Amino acid sequence: MKKVRAKRANPTNFRSKPTKHRSGWRPASRRCYAIERQNEPDVFNDDIKIDDITLKNLVLHLESVNLSATDLDTKGVAFEQFMDGFFKGDFGQYFTPRNIIAFAIQMLDIKADDTVMDPACGSGGFLLHALDHVRKLANEYYDEDSKEHFNYWHSFAEKRLYGIEINEEIARVAKMNMIVHDDGHTNIIGNDALEPLAALGRKSQGLFDILGLYRETVFNAETGKNEEVIKRDEAKGFTKIPTNPPFGAVIKDELHSYLSGYDLSRYLAKSGGKDEDDAEDTSADPTAGKKAIKQRASVKTEVIYCERVWQLLRPGGKAGVVLPDGLLTNASLQGVRDWLLGRFKVLAVVSLPQFAFAHFGAGVKSSVVFLEKRKPNVPASGDEAIFMAMAENIGYDATGRSTYQVEVLSEAPGQARAERQRCDLLDWHVTFDWMPGEGKKPGHWSERHRHVIPGSGLLGQYAAFKRDPEAFFV
Repeated sequence: MKKVRAKRANPTNFRSKPTKHRSGWRPASRRCYAIERQNEPDVFNDDIKIDDITLKNLVLHLESVNLSATDLDTKGVAFEQFMDGFFKGDFGQYFTPRNIIAFAIQMLDIKADDTVMDPACGSGGFLLHALDHVRKLANEYYDEDSKEHFNYWHSFAEKRLYGIEINEEIARVAKMNMIVHDDGHTNIIGNDALEPLAALGRKSQGLFDILGLYRETVFNAETGKNEEVIKRDEAKGFTKIPTNPPFGAVIKDELHSYLSGYDLSRYLAKSGGKDEDDAEDTSADPTAGKKAIKQRASVKTEVIYCERVWQLLRPGGKAGVVLPDGLLTNASLQGVRDWLLGRFKVLAVVSLPQFAFAHFGAGVKSSVVFLEKRKPNVPASGDEAIFMAMAENIGYDATGRSTYQVEVLSEAPGQARAERQRCDLLDWHVTFDWMPGEGKKPGHWSERHRHVIPGSGLLGQYAAFKRDPEAFFV
């Protein structure tokens, strides 16, 4: 069968000036968009809704830029700075600051053979940092221009990196972000991540396979007919899950029929910790500690996401989850903590300052909790050591201004500069290029590249802890 290549837009059509073959730039630019919209309907699903003058100015700025030849780090910095402005306000809940993302990815130590999922991926921050981490690993094994180097990280992006985002507009942003960073966008699923796994599996064959889902024909005695059902191999699942699930929103049984399918919808007491009106459910799993109470009509999203993370992981898989401190301390949620301790080994808890998300409109005190899904028939042990730490300087303050301790490593005036930027979580090695001023606008240093310095900050403390795992507080 003859393979048909998708039609692509001609890049020479994207220009602001007419040529002898075209009377103007406007129809050509819009035709480019129409072709790419046909190729990527999940990303470009709307008409261009800007006036001709704005479109022409946009084309004027972009026609001189060769994105294909632009360094990935440069594209990443540009996109992140653009998103920084975009996510202030209504979309702040979909953005996790870079330092917290990078810290979680480094703590999980993601490799090219891992399968990675963020079930609340927002604009794709955790996924992009995971991809960037694996791309840097490729540099250690192969020449950067080699086919082996490309296959090493691109295979990871194509087959092992997944995200789910309930907001369709933000899901498109995540896909565009992945495209800028050289693909992987086909694994971004616009859907409610809390729907039954079988429903999610139908959205993606790759997700279906990683979760160990399979179809089986069974006889239905009531209808007298054979029916196809989806079952799961419980030994399968993702190996790493970095995520920042939504806080505070409520899932209601009357709106979300799947709520009753979650154990944790029955492990909550009413606010105050005591629930005398509720009879205990004696069918509760005894390994979970406290017995479950009756089914709740509504449950906060962060509670249910904890169970979804457990479902998505394979036994032995690890997760780094940003959770509100209330879930870790409130008396009414003791049943939830008991459930989690019965199913997860807590590896580390890193407390973040109150202002960690204030720059993006969220003031909830939170921590990053690192968990490992227990293997079957491996009970919890009371002597499991947990790394506990408090990060005070996380690289920025409540207004978003930098609070790094900066050490200049090298500088060629008017050319290039290298810095070590220190905070409690980790240290960055950052390089800058000098950008000359234009007119009255002064010159400035423009960030070209940054990478995490291994063994720095709490990353180094955790590495030392793993070599000698005794409970201590940093």
